[in-house]
Amino acid sequence: MNSYVWAGVKVKLRPVLPTDWEKFHNNDLDSENARLCDEIHFPRSEEGTKAWAEHQSINPSNGDNVFMAIETLDGILVGSICTNNCTPRYGTFKYGVSIFREHWRKGYASEAITILLRYYFEELRYCKINAHVYAFNEGSVALQEHLGFVQEGRIRNMVFTKGQHYDEYIYGLTKDEFEKVHT
Repeated sequence: MNSYVWAGVKVKLRPVLPTDWEKFHNNDLDSENARLCDEIHFPRSEEGTKAWAEHQSINPSNGDNVFMAIETLDGILVGSICTNNCTPRYGTFKYGVSIFREHWRKGYASEAITILLRYYFEELRYCKINAHVYAFNEGSVALQEHLGFVQEGRIRNMVFTKGQHYDEYIYGLTKDEFEKVHT
């Protein structure tokens, strides 16, 4: 058993490195993956992605809000994970995860999320995480439910993409629910 808190049996979480820019840039060219994770943004130059990676490597966190790379244990960058809206006063936060398309369906997202949640629940005293999922993202819906998240709400017509509006689902998972499933 690996005793490093940021590693599992398949992946580890680490800061973004300046040398990661090219893989992130290539991922930016996957419009369908961008749509599933967030939205399709305006194009960014290679120089812009290099500057972004450099900035991320120097400033990986803002309080408990963090952006990290997901890497296999043999050193292959496979995606990223982030936290946002971290509110220590309430003990709640949100997260997002993105796996590069060629690494989908290998269990990397599930393990990365579990590593992240364990740290936030056991080390930072957070008690609940929320995830926002677009209704058309069936893979993410299945992932949340596989991890034990409960659908707590639906915001109708919240997202516009591909010429139409879609609902957004709100999922939540408490520390106690996490411990029942992941201990």
